[in-house]
Amino acid sequence: MESERRRTLPTVADVARKAGTSTATVDRVLNRRTAVRESTMRQVLDAALALGYIDTGQVEALRGPEPIKLALLLPRGTNPYLALVNKKARAFVERNHLNARVKSFFIDGFDPDELAHSIHRFGKAADGVIFMAIDHPSVRVAIDELVKAGKKAVTLISDISSSRRHAYVGIDNFAAGRTAATLLGRFAGHHPGRVALIAASRIYRAHLEREVGFLGLIEERFPYITVSATREGHDDRKENYEHTRALLESYPDIIGIYNVGGSSDGIGRALRESGRAHDITFVGHGLTSDTRAMLADGTMDAVITQDPDRLFEAALNAAMNKDIQPVAIELFLAENLPHERL
Repeated sequence: MESERRRTLPTVADVARKAGTSTATVDRVLNRRTAVRESTMRQVLDAALALGYIDTGQVEALRGPEPIKLALLLPRGTNPYLALVNKKARAFVERNHLNARVKSFFIDGFDPDELAHSIHRFGKAADGVIFMAIDHPSVRVAIDELVKAGKKAVTLISDISSSRRHAYVGIDNFAAGRTAATLLGRFAGHHPGRVALIAASRIYRAHLEREVGFLGLIEERFPYITVSATREGHDDRKENYEHTRALLESYPDIIGIYNVGGSSDGIGRALRESGRAHDITFVGHGLTSDTRAMLADGTMDAVITQDPDRLFEAALNAAMNKDIQPVAIELFLAENLPHERL
């Protein structure tokens, strides 16, 4: 019975036959690959609706304005939070049936020239580009040229100064750094000791602002805490692991670690292997499966994050000239973890 029902479902060939067009034309209309005449579009859509190949909502969407085409540029690597942002961005568009198409591209996140080239390259076929900015002259030039061509430029998570980008979407990173310093200072219980910082790279303004905010508040409120020079782990779990091992061997007085960037699992692994995971306060960024697990088992003490759904929603609204809501800093401990949304 089920196989008989499947055989009766309409096909593209059925739609083409009823509309009096080719299957290639039906494909162009239903997938908006290239422009077709209004009369031809009407024939195809009427035929597809009559056969039950599409519903009235889909017809209205296809008869509406062309979807905005966006390129999402994210750094490649082992950062679980950025992988989650990509997954959530694509799911958000599909779930909300938005008139938008998003293509994701992972690029070298620490090469400003590659980012500038990617903005040029993917911006040609898109109406806008959403990207984590590297604060560098070549990137500023690429942004300004994109905007001059009538395209949208939206920075995500990390901003860039003195450019013509349309909007920055993300948390206040200076405030995030001060939040991390408050947590580490309080958890230290007014005992002197050393705190270590690990960042991806200072070429990201977000990480620089977090570091500046952290150092400022430690100096203001916890002057008895010494801060080690920041290590750059490039959001790579192996590099973060090796930095943490070296820090633990060099400084037995470490009482806390602040991971300014991502890939906290490398740091957690080194802490667990050292046997000091429950003695050292560990604060990081990005609520993902790995940081959830580390909060639950006590390896991490706090995670500062920004909701990836809200993050991309704001970026999409900025690209579509809609009002955007500020992205709030969210703080999670083991005791207030929300249910994981699949």
